[in-house]
Amino acid sequence: MADKLIIFDTTLRDGEQSPGASMTREEKLRIARQLERLRVDVIEAGFAASSNGDFEAVKSIADAIKDSTVCSLSRANDRDIARAAEALKGANSGRIHTFIATSPLHMEKKLRMTPDQVFEQAKQSVRFARNLVGDVEFSPEDGYRSDMDFLCRILEAVIAEGANTINVPDTVGYAVPELYGEFIRTLRERIPNSDQAIWSVHCHNDLGMAVANSLAGVKIGGARQVECTINGLGERAGNCSLEEVVMAVKTRRDYFGLDIGIDTSHIVAASRMVSQTTGFVVQPNKAVVGANAFAHASGIHQDGVLKARDTYEIMRAEDVGWTTNKIVLGKLSGRNAFKQRLQDLGVTLESETEINNAFAKFKELADRKSEIFDEDILALVSDESVTSEKEQYGFVSMAQHSETGERPHASVVFTVDGKEVRSQSDGNGPVDASLKAIESHVKSGAEMVLYSVNAISGSTESQGEVTVRLQNSGRVVNGVGSDPDIVVASAKAYLSALNKLHSKADRVAAQG
Repeated sequence: MADKLIIFDTTLRDGEQSPGASMTREEKLRIARQLERLRVDVIEAGFAASSNGDFEAVKSIADAIKDSTVCSLSRANDRDIARAAEALKGANSGRIHTFIATSPLHMEKKLRMTPDQVFEQAKQSVRFARNLVGDVEFSPEDGYRSDMDFLCRILEAVIAEGANTINVPDTVGYAVPELYGEFIRTLRERIPNSDQAIWSVHCHNDLGMAVANSLAGVKIGGARQVECTINGLGERAGNCSLEEVVMAVKTRRDYFGLDIGIDTSHIVAASRMVSQTTGFVVQPNKAVVGANAFAHASGIHQDGVLKARDTYEIMRAEDVGWTTNKIVLGKLSGRNAFKQRLQDLGVTLESETEINNAFAKFKELADRKSEIFDEDILALVSDESVTSEKEQYGFVSMAQHSETGERPHASVVFTVDGKEVRSQSDGNGPVDASLKAIESHVKSGAEMVLYSVNAISGSTESQGEVTVRLQNSGRVVNGVGSDPDIVVASAKAYLSALNKLHSKADRVAAQG
């Protein structure tokens, strides 16, 4: 009987730590439901003690998810752990993931604690967590750069206190596959009670080796849990990519010899949802989920694939959810057909108001666009304006004029606290004029650090999806807007980003 590899998804926690990738409670819940459809074993829903918003998100996910274990991160202190346990009360299966830094650099410079103090705090924290929940994971932050003797001592102690899972993170992406695999194996061989816990790997992608390091931790080190994110989302260069590690283990089962519970047919839908929610566009040549992942431009390759698919394809596109999925919905389609398509895509809108708002926007889009694709639907429901939550700013309408040899001009009508205002400006182009028109009234003072345009589907009739990243007083937020008119999509994205800036949501960065 082959071993099972546990897939621990941290898109909603570590992935959300990407600058600008923070999500609302509704967005997190939508993605969590998609992860459940994907049959992810463990969903790390957030860091409950970091803010009231994250607490509510973890609580909502714990209450809603039935088939996956729901996990909350916590620092190794009683307050964080108690807060995590409270958020997880409604979970069918809940886990507390507690961590403390163990590398000499982190202990001295960040924690300002001695190794003995860290050792005692780790033991006490796992003991406290185990009294609250039956499933406890412990991570020595910056574990790969920690002293081997000290790491063996602390991990043996937390296992004795009841930690079910031991995660060894390469927090800064410093590892090399063979060495990291040997590191995990050495820990397991040297720690007397290592067989009493599941060993886990959590690798960052700073040197582009997160997936390779994770797989080495599994194959060489004997780890049986991989911590990863959809699209490899995460701070700095990101995390181990869920879709890549899953398909590597499934495609090369002859080598890894591991079972995996993921329903891979939902991978592409999950990728699209995360990309459209966060505004982090998937590069076309990204493995498994990139637009070119199964495209063949070379004549020799095309000829080979036509004669025998496996000449150049080691996976089937449909196995990971790539389908034509052109839905037969248009301006004559009814509300029930629309609701059914949302369910097929793994989208759940919580209230009738949200469904009605989304359907109204769908009908509006169908009047302007002859073919509606799944991507259009996902973009539509990712648009914050379909939710019932009251926003500070909302798009109403715009007019813009652009002519060769003339300076572009835009007039934008938008709402501020429910009241319509009109603002005008010139600019270097129609997009620049539109955003300057908004800013001239709002006066946010925010700096734009990213402006990105992506076609949602593959024609000139496609909706454009625009991401705007703003920075102000140390806060970085992403706004996403979609519309067949790129200029309108840009205005929507800018207003979306301003709403996030206005929310003043507090966040505490932490990683395991």
